[in-house]
Amino acid sequence: MPLSKQELNRKLFHLAALALPAVILYFPKWFLLPEWISCLALAALSGVILGIELIRFKFPTFQALFHKLFRSMLRPGERVKLTGSTWYILGALTCSIVFYGAPHISFMALFMFILGDATAAIVGLSIGGIKIGNKTLEGSLGCFFACVLTGAFIFPHVPLLLIEWNGRIPLGLLITASLSMTVFELIPIKIDGYVNLNDNISVPVIGGMALKYLYPFFTG
Repeated sequence: MPLSKQELNRKLFHLAALALPAVILYFPKWFLLPEWISCLALAALSGVILGIELIRFKFPTFQALFHKLFRSMLRPGERVKLTGSTWYILGALTCSIVFYGAPHISFMALFMFILGDATAAIVGLSIGGIKIGNKTLEGSLGCFFACVLTGAFIFPHVPLLLIEWNGRIPLGLLITASLSMTVFELIPIKIDGYVNLNDNISVPVIGGMALKYLYPFFTG
């Protein structure tokens, strides 16, 4: 399927989700607040967004209005299920809880995932030819390189991000985390053998775990 204007708009809109890792990393620091405030803020945002989703599922008039406003960014199936944007927010909330006490991990995992996911979709739909399930090898390679380049060229310049890692991220760790995120973005995780765990939650958590727990092995 070629890259449509709808899908391009969708992915460009999803880049606004880069504000989510920024909330986790900077919100408590800027306002001298405890870290759990970020979790609470994301939980409140998740509640509001899920409330909107529930209302549109329940009331056809609201659903019609919602679809009219956002149809340029919605996939057909999202009329009857949660939108990708909602899953991004839930993924950020999950990371803020799982990596509580290590906001730099949440930031890196989410930032890499958001850029990698957008790149995978755009590359896969534009030039993808080798199918792997419902995705493409080209899209997955785009995801991998987007993650690696983000870590190598963006993260060292993000204020306060790598302060606990002496200002750098080991290349081997970056490649390993990027590869893990790429693989699990490509291959869905199933619960009880048949229910897919949404990759907007699973992939950044897996990438974050790789960053957090493998870091000592790459620093000696």
